[in-house]
Amino acid sequence: MMLGTSMGSSQMYAQPAVTAATRVQPAMAVRSQVNRAAMEGQYYAEMPQADAATYQFQAPEASTVNTGFAAMLVAPVAAVAGFFAWKKGQADQQAACRAVADPLEVQTYGSELVFAMNATTGNKYPGKSNIKAAISGFGRIGRNVLRCWHGRSPKPFDIVAINAGSMSPEQAGHLLKYDSVLGTFDADVQYGDDWISVDGKKIKLVNTRDPAQAPWKELGVEIVIEGTGAFNSLEGSSKHLTAGAKKVVITAPGKNCPTYVCGVNEDQYNPATDNVVSNASCTTNGMSGVCKVLDENFGVQYGTMTTTHSYTGDQMILDGRHSDLRRARAGAVNIVPTSTGAAKAVALVIPSLKGKLNGIALRVPTPNVSIVDLVVKVDKKTSKEEVNAALKAAADGPLKGVLGYTELPLVSSDFKGTDVSATVDGPLTMVMGEDMVKVVMWYDNEWGYSQRVVDLTAVVAGKM
Repeated sequence: MMLGTSMGSSQMYAQPAVTAATRVQPAMAVRSQVNRAAMEGQYYAEMPQADAATYQFQAPEASTVNTGFAAMLVAPVAAVAGFFAWKKGQADQQAACRAVADPLEVQTYGSELVFAMNATTGNKYPGKSNIKAAISGFGRIGRNVLRCWHGRSPKPFDIVAINAGSMSPEQAGHLLKYDSVLGTFDADVQYGDDWISVDGKKIKLVNTRDPAQAPWKELGVEIVIEGTGAFNSLEGSSKHLTAGAKKVVITAPGKNCPTYVCGVNEDQYNPATDNVVSNASCTTNGMSGVCKVLDENFGVQYGTMTTTHSYTGDQMILDGRHSDLRRARAGAVNIVPTSTGAAKAVALVIPSLKGKLNGIALRVPTPNVSIVDLVVKVDKKTSKEEVNAALKAAADGPLKGVLGYTELPLVSSDFKGTDVSATVDGPLTMVMGEDMVKVVMWYDNEWGYSQRVVDLTAVVAGKM
């Protein structure tokens, strides 16, 4: 059955009415191709509305115009001419704004602003398109991963199956097609008795709670993307190997298994021994690139971080039972302090930082996009300009596609759908006493993280 239609962006996203405020939404990252059309409709230029009288063509003084019939003609003709002159001027203004704000074209915005958020990693991690993969768990990350994978061309591997748990094909297809954060999927999504399809690509749907019972051998699945959240240990995820898979990529912090963060340590992946690997957390991915740059350039002694993180499905809509008494409180109306292992987990991918970082999380009432405030003491005396220069160089060099950098005055919603793991907010960088450095970075904790899941799976596939 077909779910909706494959609509263009103009149908999915209506342009908002012009307001009196002069505002141009800034250039942002080019989203993956799957969301490109939809995102085009979200960026627009709002031009000021002046008083109607401003646009009225002023007719010549009566003393300069013959009276009678000629005078009757001049005013309306002049008014029409004035109207079209105004329309042309408005069009010219809007075109000028689009030249600055078009997210599909602009790479810089001002002489000192670097946008690396639009870089992708597809060429860096090509994978192997003939390797068959399955997604186990079709929640927030599972569905984001499928969209991210669908946006890659060529495909770094072939998704042939989804373990949807208790979801029916209709439910799985509907939630893939319609998403409160991502918007409507710009793809033809259909479903049948035991499958869903995306733009004609049919994907087998299975429903099992026990990974050991999944039909991976029967389906020829070689890699499983473990996204249920229930099997994050080596022991738990190894059940997929029992079922016939050869490799597992965990979409969460792992236990008793190697952790890899693309752009930081994925080159250490060993296909001979690493059958179950972890992609770490969204926050660890977000801050690891920055930590790498700071440690290599200035030497990190120790530090703390605070992630102001959008609420997640682990929290409550209304006050209720939870093992964490703070998370037991309503997520949409509270700032909820809670623990995070993201800072300590950085040491799993950058061993030189072991024991040097710690932090907390503040869960806030936003559905997506988070921000890390990292403060470290460094060995080398430095300045804000030096720190930002190092981060910009990394974003446009070795970490391109993983780390972004901007100096625009943006807010969280501007980073929705960014492909990179994190984007440094240059103006918020601080240096105190020449050796205490604060770096603030934004990250789409769903989409950006899911892009790295696809990347790491491509790394694994490429070595099979």
